[in-house]
Amino acid sequence: MVVRRSRSVLLACTAFLALGLGTASYAQTTNQNDATADKAAPKSDRVTELKPIVVKGKASKDVLADSPTATETTAKEIDDNQITRIEDLGRSTEVGVGFDRTSGSVNIRGLQDDRVLTTIDGIKIPFLLDGAREADGGINSFDFNTLSTVDVVRGSDSSRAGSGALGGAFVLRTLEPEDLIAPGSTWGGVFKFGYNGDDRSIDGSAAVAKRIDNTAVLFEGGYTHGHELQNNGDVGGYSTKRTEADPADYNQRNGLFKIRQYTDVGTFGVTAEHFSKDTDTDWRSKQSPTGNFRPGNYDETDGIERNRVSLDYKYDADSADSLIDTANAVFYWQNLLRENGAEGYRYTSVIGDYWRRNEVEDRSIGFNGNASKSFDTGNLHHNVTFGLDVAFANTHQYSAGGDSCDLPRWAASCAFLHTNQSDMPDVDGKRVGAFIDDKIEIGSSSFSLTPGLRFDWYDYSPKNTDAYRDSANYSGLPSGQSDTRFSPKLRAAYQPQNNVELYAQWAMGFRAPDVSELYLNYGVPGGYVSYGNPNLKPETSNGVEIGANLGDDDFGGHIGGFYNKYKNFIDSERSVDPTGTYPLGITEYFNRDNVRIFGVEVNAHKKFDNGIHIKGALAYANGKDSDTGEWLDSVAPAKAAFTVGYATEIWGTDLTFITATSEPKKDGDSFRTPGYGIFDLTAWWEPEQVKGLSLRAGVYNIFNKTYYDALNVASTSLTQPHEFYSEPGRTFKLTLTQKF
Repeated sequence: MVVRRSRSVLLACTAFLALGLGTASYAQTTNQNDATADKAAPKSDRVTELKPIVVKGKASKDVLADSPTATETTAKEIDDNQITRIEDLGRSTEVGVGFDRTSGSVNIRGLQDDRVLTTIDGIKIPFLLDGAREADGGINSFDFNTLSTVDVVRGSDSSRAGSGALGGAFVLRTLEPEDLIAPGSTWGGVFKFGYNGDDRSIDGSAAVAKRIDNTAVLFEGGYTHGHELQNNGDVGGYSTKRTEADPADYNQRNGLFKIRQYTDVGTFGVTAEHFSKDTDTDWRSKQSPTGNFRPGNYDETDGIERNRVSLDYKYDADSADSLIDTANAVFYWQNLLRENGAEGYRYTSVIGDYWRRNEVEDRSIGFNGNASKSFDTGNLHHNVTFGLDVAFANTHQYSAGGDSCDLPRWAASCAFLHTNQSDMPDVDGKRVGAFIDDKIEIGSSSFSLTPGLRFDWYDYSPKNTDAYRDSANYSGLPSGQSDTRFSPKLRAAYQPQNNVELYAQWAMGFRAPDVSELYLNYGVPGGYVSYGNPNLKPETSNGVEIGANLGDDDFGGHIGGFYNKYKNFIDSERSVDPTGTYPLGITEYFNRDNVRIFGVEVNAHKKFDNGIHIKGALAYANGKDSDTGEWLDSVAPAKAAFTVGYATEIWGTDLTFITATSEPKKDGDSFRTPGYGIFDLTAWWEPEQVKGLSLRAGVYNIFNKTYYDALNVASTSLTQPHEFYSEPGRTFKLTLTQKF
């Protein structure tokens, strides 16, 4: 069965490549007469006509972002709003987007972790779930200075995205040479320098692109050095009374290289990308003058690194007679590594040196491609889009460490020292997805229907390793899991005029279980244990949404409402061990039968002729277990932002009010985050005397309000006073940008 499926994958890839080659051949045939005439001319009279670089806007969008529920943040808006982290989006352009710093995940419509799909240039960035040792996350392994756009796709729709897009998709596109090279020029560049007061960081980046004939190259690099993210606590010292953030230092590096070859049959390219961030924290909240870890002798380490190399292809037809209108394809290799650990010296329990280095790594190779074609059948106009996604990945988890326990690792006094082992087997994963949808416009009625269907197959194969066999709970290799899923959708839209779109959509989605949820085996007899569940079922969703996109850049907005139901929602719970083998309890993953989330999203903006502009946005979601009535911790309270500003051609300023409601009452919660309201003031200046120079500055949380982000509190064990978990108080940002 595995062999047959692998052959099917290869045949599908071959078919897609054959289609691309057929397109190239067709394009060459349509230009055959011109090519023949050129060959007949004397060599000295031939002229090499450079194909211009054209930014085609919407035509170049990622296929996932082609949706009425998607919104785009451009590189200019990233600069204008001084966005350096994902949470900055939720404070400016994307009020409904959150970021959980504990798990390292994007939150859209009340879902996060691997229920929100993150892609960069069409390549999935996997969310890594450690399950036991806090080496989670990985999707924030990019620098905003490398991005051309950020598209946020809201809603449960797997018809194009595949597994993991239950809450939506976070779609990133990196800079292309044409983003830097102005029309009529052969080169361009940008230099940025900034200071961010919320972590006292200084960053610099530079990007340059050059075009020589029909070849273009791009280089980008950046470096940031910073410290701990500030909170609004004012009590220093050590242990559980500390409210100030623990001191930290971090270094962040990124690099991007691209080469593009523009031809009559499309654009071919090579991309190489690197990102790394290392953080060292003086873990004072875990230290005590008389405790096991003393001042200056307990540090936390945290690291993330992502590397990828990809081969890219893009095609936009010059004629409606082409076999296909557009095509995009990427072959890639990617490696993502998350590390977390600690180092110190024990004074009272198992006296001596202590250290841990925990890691989760995902290595993948794959292909992602799509194409589209428009044609008419009678009174119907069709725009068919289809695609293929194939990936092979290996997931590896390991914990290394040392301590001064002289007894065997599993002895009672060493029960919590189990390390130098894997808490799950290595897992080889395969996935294949294929989709097709057809936007059918009915005559001149301005009405369209878009049916769509996606097929997904995944397969997990656990592999035994010496490190896994050496774990305390090893009882043999768990079984693998394989499943298939069809995800249909149907969207209806009515566009009575260019700046008005009404839509309604029904869509289904799914998420395959994470390998950690299936195969985690962490713990030791005499203590506690966390088990994966190899019998978990994939999550599925069934949702409806209605909404409207109105107006244009000067005056417009969006309003939408959604209702989603989820089956087999994966969660974990702790229970008492009736045998007494694990006296501190057993934690195990399970499927919830029924979960529902509903909500509304509204935004509007208006620009006046006198330079004044206003805008506002609101996001609200409500999520519960339909059977038990339990609230979902991942659903943030309602949040809104309102901005009034003034702009001329050379300077402008904005005052933004951001507010959120209090967290709903939840059973067993010791702390409900209160509602808040904060003000941000920003300004920019582009002096006429220096072409391409811009200065931006901002004062954030002007009145130094103590407030809390519910997402960062909900998933955190509250061992400190509440102020320890507060967001930054009054901070300042300054950014200088020079474009060439």
